[in-house]
Parts: sequence; C-alpha cells; structure tokens
Amino acid sequence: MKAVRVISGRGVPLKRSDVDTDQIIPAEWLKRVERTGFEKGLFSTWRDDRNFVLNDERYAGASILVAGKSFGVGSSREHAVWAIQQGGFNAVIAPSFSDIFRNNCGKNGLIAVVLSEEIVNKLWQIIESDSTTEITVDVERLVVEVASTGLCETFEMNADTQNRFLNGLDDISISLQHSDKISRFETSRPAWF
Repeated sequence: MKAVRVISGRGVPLKRSDVDTDQIIPAEWLKRVERTGFEKGLFSTWRDDRNFVLNDERYAGASILVAGKSFGVGSSREHAVWAIQQGGFNAVIAPSFSDIFRNNCGKNGLIAVVLSEEIVNKLWQIIESDSTTEITVDVERLVVEVASTGLCETFEMNADTQNRFLNGLDDISISLQHSDKISRFETSRPAWF
C-alpha cells in the first residue's frame, strides 16, 4: 500500500443511500481470479441508465466519490473496494458506512470519510454547481476542504487506520515490522512444532 497524506481531486455526487456491495460490484464479478479489471463492473447495473451520474461527462476523471448514508452495506467483499479504486477513486465521503466496508477500505488504501448529512448535501451542491471544484482530503490533519468555498470540516479516523495511511502499511507490512521477533520465536520453538 502506498502512503497517503493528502489527496485532492474532483468529486462525483452519488446521491444514493443504502448502496450495498452488490450494487458497487455485482456478484458475478467475484468469480475473477485476478485482482484487476474490476472497474468495468463498478456500478455496472446502474451504468445501463445513461442518466446515471458516472455516465455524466462532467465527472469524468473525478477521484472522490461523495455518497449518501449507509454506503457499502451488505456482504463483505473487498472486491467492492478494489472496484472503486480501479474506477479511479481515492476516497469516498458519506454520512455513514458499514463497518466491514470501512475496515476493508482502510486495509486496502481507500480513504473512507464520514461527514454529516448536512455537509454531504453541501458538497453535492458545490459539485453540481461546478464540476471542476477541487476537494482536498487531508489524512494527516483529518480535514476535508473545498478551498474555493471556504468549507473545512474535520472527520474522525481510528489512529491505527490513520497510521496505515500515513505510512503505507498493509497487514503484511505491519507483520513484517515484527520479523525479528517472529524469527526469534520460530528458532526458539522445538523442531517437532
């Protein structure tokens, strides 16, 4: 995982609540053996509707998804996080997330930011009025900013998750930080173990 301190990008107003992981990436995509190519399945059912927000040219290349409450509910599938990332998004901002989805985000390098419904509604209005507006998510200071409007909101993040982002640590790299202790343990165990 690469280290992340600050990301900036344009936003997409996904004005939907209770978005489940099967809507993010349908179940038929879970059969893939490789961990790439999931961007083609991202919201694929909704993509058939030409009025779906991700089909709007104004939001092409946007990297921050601003969604409604209860984003990522449903079954636990890392594939949903991979699809969002491979679709070009570095962060998702929503009033709430399922715990499992938010945990999967932290472990895979996708920033999940919880902001109030009121602030999410403001962000939607800002984005819809000017699709070129830059949103900044600062993981170090734990703030979301839209400099052109003066909007600056703090958010909470578990200290361990923040450490993962700031230092680019995934589960394996965290384990490898203790490789000397693991080696000592392995060499001190009886051979029959």
